[in-house]
Order: sequence, then C-alpha cells, then structure tokens
Amino acid sequence: MRLSQVVRSGPGQYLCQTGALGFLAPKLQHFQQPCIIAGEKSLAAFKRAMPETTATAAAGADVLIGIGGGRALDTAKGTAELLNVEYITLPTVLGTCAATTPLSAVYWPDHAFRSVDYYHRSAYLTLVDLALLITSPRDYFLGGIGDTLAKWYEAEAITRHQPAETLPVMVRMGLAAARECRDVLLRDTPAALDSMTAGEVSPAFQRVVEAILAVAGMVGGCAGESGRMAGAHAIHNAMSHLPETHSVLHGMKVAYGILVQLVATGDEQEVVRLLPFYRHNGFPYNFATLGITTPAEEAIGLLAHYAAREQETFRLALPGVTEEQIAAALRRVEQLACDAYSLSGAGR
Repeated sequence: MRLSQVVRSGPGQYLCQTGALGFLAPKLQHFQQPCIIAGEKSLAAFKRAMPETTATAAAGADVLIGIGGGRALDTAKGTAELLNVEYITLPTVLGTCAATTPLSAVYWPDHAFRSVDYYHRSAYLTLVDLALLITSPRDYFLGGIGDTLAKWYEAEAITRHQPAETLPVMVRMGLAAARECRDVLLRDTPAALDSMTAGEVSPAFQRVVEAILAVAGMVGGCAGESGRMAGAHAIHNAMSHLPETHSVLHGMKVAYGILVQLVATGDEQEVVRLLPFYRHNGFPYNFATLGITTPAEEAIGLLAHYAAREQETFRLALPGVTEEQIAAALRRVEQLACDAYSLSGAGR
C-alpha cells in the first residue's frame, strides 16, 4: 500500500495559542541533540520570540526542528526521513499546511515542480504561536488561504464521481474537514486580514490560521488520495513552466487554479460566486493579476499542455481531460473575470 493511501490525520501533538512556543523547551527534554532547520528570516523571527533556544549541528541529531514556511518545513521532514529521527514543526508564516502533513512538495533547481514525496513519520509536535504569526507576512497569509480554499473544491471534484453513501467513513471525514475549511475562509477571511493589519489576534484570525495549518492537513490525512491535489494544483504545477510566475506564491497560483478547474468541470456559477471574494481580498483571477507577460494564447497552450499530462492531477477532477478542455477553461476564466470587472463598475 502506498503511503498516500494511509490515514494519518495530523501530528502526534498539536498546540495552537498565543505563547505556544513556550512549550518547546519542556518538549525538547525528551531528546538529547535537537537540530534546527530554518531559513534566515524564519530563524530571526523565531529568535526574537525565543532568544534562549539553542540547538546542535545535524550530525548525531535525534530530533529536527523545522522553523519557517513550506520550504523549510518540507526540508526538515525530508531530512528526518533520511535520518530516521523525529521532527518538530514551528510555522512562522501561513503559506501552506506543511506544518501538519507528512509529505513534501519537491521542485527541480529551476523551480519547476518535480513531485510530492510521502514520509513514514508525522510530526512529533507542531507548535502554532499566534503571537508570532500575527506579525508574519500578509502575502503568505493570502497564499495559505488560497491553497486551503482548494481543499474543498479539489476533494469534492475527486469524489463526486462516486455516490456519497458509498464513500468510506474516513473519506467522508476528510470531506467534512475540507468543507469546514471552505466555510471558515469564505466567512472569516476579511476579519482575519483586518486582525493582521491591526496586529491583534482575534477569534477570526485563529480560526483561519487553524484552517490553513491544521484542518487542511486533515483533508488528505483522513481522505487519502480522495482528498489530495486535483485540477487547481495541476494548473499551479503547469504555471511553474512560466518563469514570470516563479515569484507568485504557491497558494496564489492554486487559488487561480480553482477557477480553471471549476469552469472545466461545469461549475461556472461557483466561479461567478467566488470572483467578488477574490477581488475584495486580493487573490489572482486572471493572467493580469498573476503577472503573466507571455502572450495569452502562448501561455494558454503551455498551461493546458502541462496540466493535461497523464501524470498530472487534473484528470482526478475531470477524468480523460484534454488540452483543449483546459485551454477552453482558461479562456473562459479570462472572460468571466473581464465580465465581473465590467459589471462591478471598476475603472469608471
């Protein structure tokens, strides 16, 4: 059985509150040689909150402490797998659910997507400190919201081909988690962003944080391959072949991919419903807002080619999908965004 089919609903231990980092030292008493894996900015943010923390080099480490966003946490997870040791995750940004999932997104050196690698261990401990995260970068928060919103749309598309009553209970649990993510984000995102602007932790901020970091991880953790990536992530992966999008955060590309998937699967009215939410909160909804400078038809052809490949995940949402179908969906999203923009009276 593949690891992607095994139910693993989350970390061994999880704590989300203001001041959660204060529990790190007591937890580390169970280990002899902790080693930190972090980027410079993430480590600096962590040190401001926990200046007394020390760790050894990787040689002989019995626990790895991943500090940062998806890249640092995924690196810690992959390294722990190679060393066969426990790992702890301390997210300092809100870009993905990497803090609670036993897998990594892996890229080639040129930033093109390579694969998703699954690991035998889940996190020994995940500490989510709201006081640290309220000061984290807003753009990563937006990216995390976009990535998490896709959980419902991708999982629902994957499972709609099977009668709900025949789905295994754990798959239905994953779908329930995905639906909760969607509902929390569509309701609480504006208030959570206002909280971040004010620098004040609020109930709405905590709900959105936990949807991104914890509940989102439960979708695939419970539903297995029925709760994994589908059309939205296939568009993200295809976009990695457009160099001008390399600076666009993962979750923002995925958010755009949701719209393309919805059109392709015949759910255009949901796109119409989502577009005001996208525009109000700053999510990309067309090529212009993604910063795509490649001529439109050339970009459409490239994205459709890569997203429709046999090894890609778009076909999980739409079995047998073709390049032509994805290209048509991309064009339609451009038109719907243009129509919504015109109807709103913007630019007058």
